[in-house]
Amino acid sequence: MPSSVIRTYHYDALHAVLRIVFVSGAVYDYEAVPESLYEEMKKTKSKGTFFNRYIKDKFKFSRHRDPHDHA
Repeated sequence: MPSSVIRTYHYDALHAVLRIVFVSGAVYDYEAVPESLYEEMKKTKSKGTFFNRYIKDKFKFSRHRDPHDHA
């Protein structure tokens, strides 16, 4: 089921980084995310709810700047 909040996501197992691309176009990397949490996210029907409950505000993150944003 597509998420209304998350466009796509990818897990870098070597660095334990979960990259989330939101529908808005914002891209965030969440650090030190356990692979088991990523595996659970893949299984859940509501990616947005899962993100809000288990990832948001729980892991250090960095936002990638939009290359088209000149601000």
